[in-house]
Amino acid sequence: MPLRMSTLFLRTLRDDPAEAEVASHRLLLRAGYIRRAAPGIYTWLPLGLRVKTKVEQIVREEMARIGGQEVYFPALLPREPYEATGRWEEYGDTLFTLQDRKEADYLLAPTHEEMFTLLVKEHYTSYKDLPTTLYQIQTKYRDEARPRAGLLRGREFVMKDSYSFSVDDAGLDQAYADHREAYLRIFERLSLEVVPVQAQAGAMGGSKSEEFLHPSPIGEDTFVESDGGFRANVEAVTTVPPAALDEAAMAALPAAEVKDTPDSTTIATLVEVANSLAPRTEGEWTAADTLKCVVLTAVLDGDERQQFVVAVPGDRDVDLKRLEASIGEALGVVGEPTVEQATEADLKRHPGLVKGYIGPGELDGQPVLGTESATGLPFFVDPRIAPGTAWITGANEPQRHVFGLVAGRDFSWDGVVEATVVREGDPAPDGSGPLHARRGIEMGHIFQLGRKYAQALDLKVLDENGKQVVVTMGSYGIGVTRAVAAVAEAYHDDRGLVWPRALAPVDLHLVATGKGEEILAAAAQLAEDLEARGLSVLLDDRPKVSAGVKFSDAELIGAPTIVVVGRGLAEGKIEVKDRATGQAEEIALNEAVDHLLTVVRG
Repeated sequence: MPLRMSTLFLRTLRDDPAEAEVASHRLLLRAGYIRRAAPGIYTWLPLGLRVKTKVEQIVREEMARIGGQEVYFPALLPREPYEATGRWEEYGDTLFTLQDRKEADYLLAPTHEEMFTLLVKEHYTSYKDLPTTLYQIQTKYRDEARPRAGLLRGREFVMKDSYSFSVDDAGLDQAYADHREAYLRIFERLSLEVVPVQAQAGAMGGSKSEEFLHPSPIGEDTFVESDGGFRANVEAVTTVPPAALDEAAMAALPAAEVKDTPDSTTIATLVEVANSLAPRTEGEWTAADTLKCVVLTAVLDGDERQQFVVAVPGDRDVDLKRLEASIGEALGVVGEPTVEQATEADLKRHPGLVKGYIGPGELDGQPVLGTESATGLPFFVDPRIAPGTAWITGANEPQRHVFGLVAGRDFSWDGVVEATVVREGDPAPDGSGPLHARRGIEMGHIFQLGRKYAQALDLKVLDENGKQVVVTMGSYGIGVTRAVAAVAEAYHDDRGLVWPRALAPVDLHLVATGKGEEILAAAAQLAEDLEARGLSVLLDDRPKVSAGVKFSDAELIGAPTIVVVGRGLAEGKIEVKDRATGQAEEIALNEAVDHLLTVVRG
């Protein structure tokens, strides 16, 4: 039976909802695909469910093609497995936690690595059982601080997550390659352009990792690519450092010299003062010759605030997101803490810091920064601060800077971190040319987890020699509900959605216009004939609704083909319109079924 607009649970909206920020959010709400239940949480209505189901079916078909077997876990899970792997703490505030009436701790699962691992542990004991790949399509929960853009960044979302289990690294490599190819096929079938890029594993752990990003100006991720083929999320880009000097070469460099630099608390004023009071013989001083020491705060579990300092070239800005990906390990804390600029209250906790004149050198023979310094503040440097590089930087005294302070000779550090914004034109780490930046929406992520979870949860099997070995794992995720939003974002115009045929809620939107009963009867009969031949039809049979409103709703809903039964019926003709191109043609009603079958199926 065709869907009928007169009875379909649907109310389209003429105006954009106030809370909608991006096109996909506005249109999915206006066209009646979803409704907001709470911030970052949405109810799926009949048309929306049809699109989501089609995405899930494509995913299922491609997972079956690589031998994946579907299971389904609960979303409400006990604390203990996540505590065993350390992720109860690692996820921090993004984890939804609760207690039952007996005060036992539970969580709403953000991902299911632990549960998949325990399930395989319960069933398999021998290398003969492996390799295997299990997957599910299931709802996940993350307490996003700032849910935005509708389905693109929510607190509740549907994801396909699969996990491969192999007896050795070669098996993991094969499973990873299989999933990578499956993902490329999935996104091709979704008509969604994606770029696979190198990525960091984050709280997932593991080694090799790639994201599948859909290029989009509204994307939250920035990735870079070179003409030579290098592609990576900016968080995974490694800086090409200058060549380091050995101790003898550093010792031969001129000694550092402290100079008066009045009113020079910013990089711009410092460069101006340096060129005025201490000009050099070859060229002018620039921001790239200066070293700025930025005081930052890592917000740890329980809202504990840990200050640290990062030194970067003065012409570079700190990228807090890149820094968050590595600073947890550098500080020796669990997970990825949030990083923010130090507040005035933070700075007051460290009176040895002279605001505007902070430097990494010594004062009265005592190091100013570093865990072994007078302040005890962890001190990290950007990779560009290589041994032997010389800098103008704060002298840790008001109105004074030190010139020619040599890294590795005059100061040391606690670690090297990727801390600065990756800029257009920076060199690719593989030498394949300058980098170009683009924005993208993360659609999928694949990880070589290795043995992290299997080791923590004691997943072992007997190998062919009868020896117990730890199983090696891979994890592979695709955002199902995010895919619906990303396709809507990519396929729309100023009138509404324009679904690719593989994902459209119906094959045809059939609009009956006119006052005569014969028009509605002809449209209803055509809809039934098309459904009998295997096509899905949405029939707009609403009485007392103007043709203009019906046409507006058809364009808003976005089925790829719109069929109009109206005035042309007197001559035995109907109109067929391509929603994407706007091209229309009149065809004979008695030829309509065969013609439309060709349009839909090719």
